[in-house]
Amino acid sequence: MATPSMEDYIEQIYLQYEARGEARVSDVAEALAVLPSSVTKMAQRLDREGYLVYERYRGLELTEKGLKFGKKLVHRHELLEQFLRLIGVDEQNIYGDVEGIEHHLSWNAMDRITDLVEAMEEDEEFVRKLKEKQST
Repeated sequence: MATPSMEDYIEQIYLQYEARGEARVSDVAEALAVLPSSVTKMAQRLDREGYLVYERYRGLELTEKGLKFGKKLVHRHELLEQFLRLIGVDEQNIYGDVEGIEHHLSWNAMDRITDLVEAMEEDEEFVRKLKEKQST
C-alpha cells in the first residue's frame, strides 16, 4: 500500500512522463520542492515496491503498475478539482484544498464523489441553480 508521500512522487513522475516522455530526478525534485537526494531515496523505495525501475544516472521509468496507479492518482486529483469547482470553492483555494484532502479520502469516498460529480454535471438545472446561489 502506497503512503501519501509515495503517492505524491508517483503522481509527479507520471505527470512528467506524460508531459515530456521522461521523468528525471532533478525535475521531480524541483516540482515537489525537495532535494534530489530525497527523490533518489524515494525512487529506490518505489523500485523495491514495483512502481518504477530506478537506475542511477538514468530517468525514472514507471512500471505497468506505476503507470496504472499514476493515472489513477492524477484522475483523483482532477476529479477533486472538478468537484470543488462545482460546489463553488474559490479558484485560488482549489489546488491547496485538493492537496490537503486527496490523501485522506478512501477510494470508496472517491467513487461516491465521482458519482456525485457525474450526476451534478448531467443535471443542468441543478448546476444553474448552484451557480446562481454562489453569485449571490
